[in-house]
Amino acid sequence: MTTLFVKGLTVVDFSYLHATRGLLGESWRLDISLTGDLDKQGMGLDFSDVKRQVKQLVDLEFDHKLIVPVRSSAVMLTRHQERCSVQFEYADRARIEHHSPASALCLLQAGSVTTETVAAAITDSLLKEMPSNISRLDIKLSSEHIEGPFYHYSHGLKHHAGNCQRIAHGHRSKIEIRRDGARDFQMESGWAEKWRDIYIGSREDLISEKDGRHLYRYHASQGEFELKLPAACCCLIDSDSTVENLAQHIAVTLKQSHPGSSFEVYAYEGIGKGAVGKS
Repeated sequence: MTTLFVKGLTVVDFSYLHATRGLLGESWRLDISLTGDLDKQGMGLDFSDVKRQVKQLVDLEFDHKLIVPVRSSAVMLTRHQERCSVQFEYADRARIEHHSPASALCLLQAGSVTTETVAAAITDSLLKEMPSNISRLDIKLSSEHIEGPFYHYSHGLKHHAGNCQRIAHGHRSKIEIRRDGARDFQMESGWAEKWRDIYIGSREDLISEKDGRHLYRYHASQGEFELKLPAACCCLIDSDSTVENLAQHIAVTLKQSHPGSSFEVYAYEGIGKGAVGKS
């Protein structure tokens, strides 16, 4: 028996429903180890096969989706043909409503979304695809260690040709702000607090503002998407919420408040990638 491992094989970017925080964007790094007998090549499984199979499955079933803990008593799920509707009630009776193609959801058979429950679901799915010589598979999901400020955000990009068009997927992202060439940790902390657990919506997708709630709706290539949630959890911008636009939005907003300074904003989209905005 031997064990093969791959550290940081992929990153899962998604949003999920949290019992007290509501809609929460997240980014988790995935590590994997596989234990089994050697094959005729003297290998348990070829590294390229591991990476391809795991990434394909994670991308298909978990990545860029809204993960719904269907065993939670706070979740009400209805299905009609290829569409799903989710209602979720959380802290102090706040409510989230999500309507989309079924492919935009990951229906997790658990009462809550944690690294452990999602890792178990990925493991169960992967074991069905593994060759007979693999007897054990271990998945570890973990958050990036970030020393400075960060925030969780959810969004949807209706013009995106791929899965970013889904109206409620997200990221856990650090932020770096340079004011007149020097890192400004106070500004970073302030912005991270402002966007803590935020939904970033495009103004043109906002359909209504009633009873302290925002309703967003748009049509994309995968179908019709709709999301309704408390207005206090939302930030409206005048463009699509690509990371390029978010970086520039922050830079321009800072410039308006501090016209005598110049700014460089490094906005991250999950782990290890992002964009720079300047003003």
